[in-house]
Amino acid sequence: MKKYSEYKEFKPSSWAIETSTLIYVIIFVFLFLGISAYFSMPRENYPEIKENRIFVSSVFPGNTAEDIERLITDPLEEELKGVKNLVDIISTSRENVSLINVEFDEGISNENAKIQVKDKVDAITSGADWPTFNNSKVEPNVFELTLSEEIPILNVGLTGDLPIEEMKYFAELLKDKIEQMSEIKEVALRGVQEFEVEVAVDLLKMTASSVSFNDIINTIQRENNTLSAGSIEGDGLRKNLRVLGEINNPEDLNDFVIKTQKGVVYLGDISTISFQEKEKNSYARSNGKKALILDIKKRSGKNLILTVDKIRKLIKEVKSNDFPNTIDIEISNDQSNTTKNIVSDLVNNIIFGVILVVTVLMFFLGFRNSLFVGFAIPMSMLMSFMILNFLGSTINTMVLFGLIMGMGMLVDNGIVVVENAYRLMEKEGMSKIEAAKKGIGEIASPIIVSTATTVAAFIPLGFWPGTIGEFMIYFPFTLSIVLGSSLVVAIFFNSMLISKFMSTKDKIIKKKKLKKVSFLLIIIGLPLIFFPGGLRGVGTLLILLNTLLWAYKLFIKKWALYFRTVLLVRLEKHYTRLLALSLSGKVPFLLLSSTIALLFSSFIILGISAPKVEFFPENEPQQIFIYIEYPEGTSINKTNRISKLIEQDVLKTINNSRYLDDGKNFMIDSNVTFVGLGSQNPEIDNGGDQDMPHKSKITITTSQFKNRRGLSSENLRKDIQKELKDKYAGVLVSVEKDAKGPPSGYPVNIEIVGENYDELIQTAENLKSYLIKENIPGVEELKIDVTKSKPGIVINIDRKKAGSLGITAGQIGQQLRGSVFGEKAGVYKIDGEDYEINVRFNKDNRNFIEHLLDQYIVFRDQATGKIKEIPLSTMVTFKNSLSFNSIKHRDLKRVVTLYSPILAGYNGNEVVANVKQSISNYDLIKPSIDLRFTGEIEEQDKNMNFLLGALASALGMILFLLVLQFNSISNPIIILLSIFLSFTGVLYGISIFNMPFVIMMTMMGIIALSGIVVNNGVVLIDYTQLLIAREKESTGISFNNLLSKSKVKEAIIMGGAARLRPVILTAITTILGLIPLATGLNIDFFSLITEWDPKIFIGGDNVIFWGPLAWTVIFGLTFATFLTLFIVPSCFYLVYQIKLTISNWNSIRN
Repeated sequence: MKKYSEYKEFKPSSWAIETSTLIYVIIFVFLFLGISAYFSMPRENYPEIKENRIFVSSVFPGNTAEDIERLITDPLEEELKGVKNLVDIISTSRENVSLINVEFDEGISNENAKIQVKDKVDAITSGADWPTFNNSKVEPNVFELTLSEEIPILNVGLTGDLPIEEMKYFAELLKDKIEQMSEIKEVALRGVQEFEVEVAVDLLKMTASSVSFNDIINTIQRENNTLSAGSIEGDGLRKNLRVLGEINNPEDLNDFVIKTQKGVVYLGDISTISFQEKEKNSYARSNGKKALILDIKKRSGKNLILTVDKIRKLIKEVKSNDFPNTIDIEISNDQSNTTKNIVSDLVNNIIFGVILVVTVLMFFLGFRNSLFVGFAIPMSMLMSFMILNFLGSTINTMVLFGLIMGMGMLVDNGIVVVENAYRLMEKEGMSKIEAAKKGIGEIASPIIVSTATTVAAFIPLGFWPGTIGEFMIYFPFTLSIVLGSSLVVAIFFNSMLISKFMSTKDKIIKKKKLKKVSFLLIIIGLPLIFFPGGLRGVGTLLILLNTLLWAYKLFIKKWALYFRTVLLVRLEKHYTRLLALSLSGKVPFLLLSSTIALLFSSFIILGISAPKVEFFPENEPQQIFIYIEYPEGTSINKTNRISKLIEQDVLKTINNSRYLDDGKNFMIDSNVTFVGLGSQNPEIDNGGDQDMPHKSKITITTSQFKNRRGLSSENLRKDIQKELKDKYAGVLVSVEKDAKGPPSGYPVNIEIVGENYDELIQTAENLKSYLIKENIPGVEELKIDVTKSKPGIVINIDRKKAGSLGITAGQIGQQLRGSVFGEKAGVYKIDGEDYEINVRFNKDNRNFIEHLLDQYIVFRDQATGKIKEIPLSTMVTFKNSLSFNSIKHRDLKRVVTLYSPILAGYNGNEVVANVKQSISNYDLIKPSIDLRFTGEIEEQDKNMNFLLGALASALGMILFLLVLQFNSISNPIIILLSIFLSFTGVLYGISIFNMPFVIMMTMMGIIALSGIVVNNGVVLIDYTQLLIAREKESTGISFNNLLSKSKVKEAIIMGGAARLRPVILTAITTILGLIPLATGLNIDFFSLITEWDPKIFIGGDNVIFWGPLAWTVIFGLTFATFLTLFIVPSCFYLVYQIKLTISNWNSIRN
């Protein structure tokens, strides 16, 4: 029979105690690897997200959206719908381009998904009826996107008074050097186009000279060549013959002879030749000034901060060595600043939390013993960095918050281990080694189980599907590593350190010795403070250490001793009396009933207070985006003109006097405008750079939160919205902010699904007009993503007439394409660069359809051998038309989306609820058309359902582990009940403090709380059962028999008193670890010791993002501490009474 009166050892801990030298070595190795990992791991703002999506992009020039849908998108979609693990197919067909987005579930890797898609694409493109372009088949590109590689990390603007070609030369020089860095994926140059040699043909002169378009192309191709004619030998030498035909400058083209019959016709006679930019497709401005801007994107997995530092260093070198003084360089949109500040703030939060935790531990356990537990914090974190680095993770917001969340939890194991060994030394009189071995042996099983149950609460989050799952998974992943590391530290490292250094009495350092130490610290530290930077920091730390030693000697130690020997003893006595009272008579039942009533009342209070429901926390924007959109078909020059006007309004708003200090704007870091290329909206424009002359984007990057002097960037966004609202007719303007998290779509996002696209667009227009009349508060600007407003010209061929003249539709199309778009006739080479030579009509001819149709098709009749000149106008007619700007599919069905962002200050869920209510009264939707609310609302519902399922799974796993630990159903149910009851604190906290219910963060906090609450309950019940078992053994009662109520009550009270300190300590340390993040109290400790400026501020992006989760745990854990100390013992006592009653009843019956 197992003897419970004997203290058992836990063999792994005993091994660690007996091999202390090896443990010291392991500690040193882990510390070294952890520190190395911390400094070498890449820093990111958010985790690298690789969506389980494969994209198929096809380019087929010269086709409308309808043609692209019919010829490219539809066949590909039909083939792709058969791939395995398919979730969704979304496609966009627009002029010249098809883009298909194939989403897969978690059951297949990206690599295998890409192979599947590539096989399906190859199967369809190998068919004989697949379209061709320039005599070769259209080749779809199958690729995958990484979110971090699509977001620019930096903009570099070049401004100056040099000619545009010189500015472009210097911009490309810098671009090439940056692209050579291994960390860089691509650098796009905005505000200037590639240069070309344009041969602008005059239609009248060409016709009068009886010269065809092909004559010009063929002449340039023949003449602009340098050929090798072989080699000759003579005089003992072998000499190569080169015929130099390539032009040395564009003007040389003027001398090319096109025709000699009936007089010589030179190319210069019928055309104007110029070296110039290609047709304008982008404008760029930096802080209101015309600029050439480099849009820089880095590779996935590269260190953002180090990459930007390298770019800045490179720019400085290039500017000083290669650039003239007339060029100014402005760096804007620096994403590394955000990352630096977020990482710095979180690291400072960790330091602040460690200080608070160690201070509390010092009062409970004494200074020396508190260091054992305090040691667990850096040790566990460095071990976590070591493991995360090995697994290829980066240091980002999610990882760092996992560390902060784990900081208060990871000391739980250390507290239980140290406190139990301390109790055995103090009350049982054991030696250090004996107390270490037997103390850990006594509680090893419950702390392993409690750690396992905490990790189990987070395991379901590891199966979070979708993009948001990829984003959030780093939090439970990091937390599980931290808790696992803390268990290793507690069992192996703490046990060894306890056996060597623990003492129940604080040794008093003598004044004489302290003076010597103090003298040494001051002698070393005082000179160092006069040096800047790190040396001053070392000096400050030494002097601060000296001050703390004297403070501890003179009064802190006395306070701690008084707290431990007087206040804590009183607290234990009061608790013992209260616990005895709570176990008397009907009090346990009344206490449990009242607590359950509180839980139900918390739901009622929550319903009455009606807190705002948010998907992600509403952030203070770091960036504000102003999206400007004209109808499709608008010229880029018109878009640029309206953008300049809007820029002036924006500049007037952001340069308000309240944002200025001595003429400098402390609220704004940069202001960058893109017109055309670079102006895409990531929420609706997929697939990278697109030619969009009707769109522009203004990006305002605000300063860091701590530099805003208490002013709100969200209020600034609201001011910009007011300034621009309904000011410009015919143009859509929306003012949006950067999303804190992966893109999830707009809050108001209504998909209108059907087959007839004209009907869908008309339905969307009607619904938009109806909702505008409803004037729903919070809706900024309703937009429709697809319109039939793209202007075009349809040319119809008279096939009989053309055929009788020997002319094909292909000839007509090719002639018109060359006239307008141009045709490459060769290459002009200079300074190692190649520039296209493009032949097209001049602007006066190519911009008028009548002129285009006045040209002749010139060809030699194969039957007669004569040259024929046939005017196009005799074979074709034309008419103006309107076409779709794009055609979109979802699950192979045509779809039109009506969407809108939300005005600043409004709650998205409330606005969408009002929109749904209004639409419920709208009865003009045809039966063949479906409406779906997607976007953020769809993601919110999916993730809410997942989180509820994750909570249920977590509770199930916790219950299983508890049954495994206790070999009982009643005890696990008691602990499970305490989890549910702890939600009371959460709901009351949200209601009383009027906090929003943030679906992502509050639900994650509740799941985290479920794992945390278990810890103390497991240790308390396990120890109480141990006392009961020892009592049975001492009185000779069989293990299967039950003790009397009085004995059990006594055991419960003893167990509660023995576990009072660890229960309170674990709760306080977890709460204190989260307080800096929950309150937003930020102290820059590095600045404090190096510059003597703590840079204290309250708030920031971290508290907005993580505050709801932190407060959820704080509210719940505070209430759960009461549950652990009173409700869990009461329930245990009630259950034992029920067991005793059943046992007595069975005895009487038998």
